[in-house]
Amino acid sequence: MGLRNILVVDDEASIRHLLSVILVDHGYDPRAVGTGEEALKELAARDYDLVLTDVRMPGMGGLALLREIQRTAPELMVIVMSAYGAHDAAIEAMKAGAYDYLQKPFKPDEVVLVLRKAEERERLARENRRLRTELSAGYSPEHMVGASEAMREVSRQIRKIAQQKTTVLVQGESGTGKELVARAIHQLSPRAALPFVAVNCGAIPSELLESELFGHVKGAFTDAVRAKKGLAAEADGGTLFLDEIGELPLGLQVKLLRFLQEEEVRPVGDTRSRRVDVRVVAATAVDLRAAVAAGRFREDLYWRLDVVGVRLPPLRERREDVPALLDHFLARFRHLRPELPGLTLSDEARAALLAHGWPGNVRELEHAVERAVVLADGPVLREEDLPEAVRARAHATAAADTGDGSLSVKRATRALEERLIRAALERTGGNRTRAAELLELSYGALLYKIKEYGVG
Repeated sequence: MGLRNILVVDDEASIRHLLSVILVDHGYDPRAVGTGEEALKELAARDYDLVLTDVRMPGMGGLALLREIQRTAPELMVIVMSAYGAHDAAIEAMKAGAYDYLQKPFKPDEVVLVLRKAEERERLARENRRLRTELSAGYSPEHMVGASEAMREVSRQIRKIAQQKTTVLVQGESGTGKELVARAIHQLSPRAALPFVAVNCGAIPSELLESELFGHVKGAFTDAVRAKKGLAAEADGGTLFLDEIGELPLGLQVKLLRFLQEEEVRPVGDTRSRRVDVRVVAATAVDLRAAVAAGRFREDLYWRLDVVGVRLPPLRERREDVPALLDHFLARFRHLRPELPGLTLSDEARAALLAHGWPGNVRELEHAVERAVVLADGPVLREEDLPEAVRARAHATAAADTGDGSLSVKRATRALEERLIRAALERTGGNRTRAAELLELSYGALLYKIKEYGVG
């Protein structure tokens, strides 16, 4: 977590040795070089969190090194060191973009203090980046909409799991919201202020996946023109979300298992490993036990991932959540049509959406509402604004309900309304007030329909 890998640059061997001892004693991982030119080679070959450099050195001085770092890696933090009497050079370095400076001779506590200040600045910067990302995505843990018992159980599990570092395996069909679960676990955990890094293991070519996960050094392969930090290191201190883990190639499964066991990453082409502190959440739509039995997934990795399992039910198993999800997505997409205030669903459109089986789960429902909002000619979303698959299912259901195979929207709507009213009354034990709430009807409207349809 924080700033760990530090490059020390000083032409005096005694200073390099002293700083290396201080840094190791306080939990840092230093590497020391004697010239600015060596520093640039090292920075091109490996990934570092901070550079601690002397200002005055033979050849390339600290100021020239700083300017080159500003050009090639502007986010890399640099702290300069200056001997007594070289105060002006240190001030010039600060103006050029150095974070801070140390004056020689220094005490160990002074070195540690300036590094702790740098770590706090980095923490705040990461927090700001995280907040900007989540604001742009409009995300919050409450986006996991659903009052069904199945979703309440998922929420209870998330709140228990979030406080621990335990590895979690989230399983569910495509579109059920596995990444939302992973984000909720992160947001409710003590790691919330640190990065959430998502990796789709099925979307990255297998030959590039190891480099994406663990990074690489310069020259590790043909296109490795500079060192790259892997996503596991990017997630240091936070959460690494491995989506579609069932698509991970067998060869990389071995390396992931070692990473989970040792909590270290070794970039491709490097001889050193780097410790990282990440919480891993994996997700899959694949039956991993079947994949283990078929030899496509390592059993030892499966048990390492499935320390705590969360199963997300498909939408067809929690259909009572559909009305709340409809309203949630309708509210979310209102901003797409600011010229149409008060967007709402017509009775026919709502009936069609409630009748659909949602094989694509919550994602399919979300896209259906978004499409309807975009295509709407007025503030009331019509059935014809919905995707063809939703309309076809509604008509098929209506034909089955009416028993005559007709495609009359009016008759289909009456049949569906009667079925929903009967279901609501059955679920509430005949409590008409509660049934009206479930059906999102006024109490008077429900009484009228009960009399009209001869229900109850």
